Amino acid sequence: MNKIVKRKARSLFLGTLALIMLITGCSQPGNESNGSASGSPEGSATANAEQDSKMGTGGSAIGFIFVGTKDDYGYNQAAYLGSVAVEKAYPDMKVLRAENVPETAEAERVMEQMIKDGAKIIFPTSYGHLEPALNVAKRHPDVVFFHQGGLKTANNVGTYFGTIWEPVYLAGIAAGKMSKTGKLGYIVSVPIPQVLLNVNAFTLGARSVNPEATTSVVFTGSWCDPGQQANATNSLIDSGIDVLSLHQDCMKTVIETAERRDVMTVGYHADASSLAPNGWITGSLWNWPDLFVDMVKTAQEGGFKGSKYDGKYRGTLADNVVQMGSFGAKVPADVVQFVEDKKAELLGGTLKPFIGPVKDQSGTVRIAEGETPTVEALEGSDYLVEGVIGSIPK
Repeated sequence: MNKIVKRKARSLFLGTLALIMLITGCSQPGNESNGSASGSPEGSATANAEQDSKMGTGGSAIGFIFVGTKDDYGYNQAAYLGSVAVEKAYPDMKVLRAENVPETAEAERVMEQMIKDGAKIIFPTSYGHLEPALNVAKRHPDVVFFHQGGLKTANNVGTYFGTIWEPVYLAGIAAGKMSKTGKLGYIVSVPIPQVLLNVNAFTLGARSVNPEATTSVVFTGSWCDPGQQANATNSLIDSGIDVLSLHQDCMKTVIETAERRDVMTVGYHADASSLAPNGWITGSLWNWPDLFVDMVKTAQEGGFKGSKYDGKYRGTLADNVVQMGSFGAKVPADVVQFVEDKKAELLGGTLKPFIGPVKDQSGTVRIAEGETPTVEALEGSDYLVEGVIGSIPK
């Protein structure tokens, strides 16, 4: 066999082999499986999309759980007012409310009962209700949970909150203007990032108009313990502070005690100006009604997945989710105007409360010169700024 014949024979052999491999390969069950598998994810995705579109729909009730009482002049009252707006917007739906629900397994029991009673949408409104909500959410993928202030989400759990530090900063400016001693006090609950962030915002606001101002902070370890609040209030007043603010769920004890002792106050969560006709300066408030109604509408229409509430939603001062409170009768007009001007600057983007440099209590730069931290970075605050007196409990 000459070389030409050999090459032709080899080419014929290779071509035949390739054809056999092609035919054999195409007929292998595995390849057929691959072909059909390409359809499975699509089918699965379609099924998931259908499930997601039904999530939160078809219920006969909407549930709200509060860690305190609805009339605490604070956190729970603000959330309760949001539930009232939902009740008015959806008169055909039953609104289920549970007050004084602890941040324990009891919260799970309450949410399970609400689901049995027809709730497909539930608002667990306290920071510590998040873990119980995540547990219940796993068992009920058809129910939508809107958690207030949480830092974790799940497929059917979204969290919402607001940049409350913006009005807190402005309230700090008002406090710095009104204080005669430059000694401010802050009664707080537990050292979660949002609490530390507010203390920092208040202090930065005050020091922006009085660089020597200080904020003495007391941690009570509780969201609402009137006995501890009274002790903390009296202790701070005895130390010489003349303006007091707080990050507690309930405010009545602190505001009333300070009023009796002729000390000015800055409120939080809800309007408590009626408790302090003489000493009320202003406050930082939540405005939940419109937001709650929109969240319910979104879920009921099957639009939770992919909406702005499917994850971490944070409303701002510009969104009107957080607000400045009213000014007290004894706040001079020039102070009111000054704070209003600063508010306009903040809304216009020319004033940024946390623009660097920002130093912590040890003098370490936490926010670099000219840097503006993201909302997520601020919500991870684990320090207190210069000017704060007191330490973070370990």
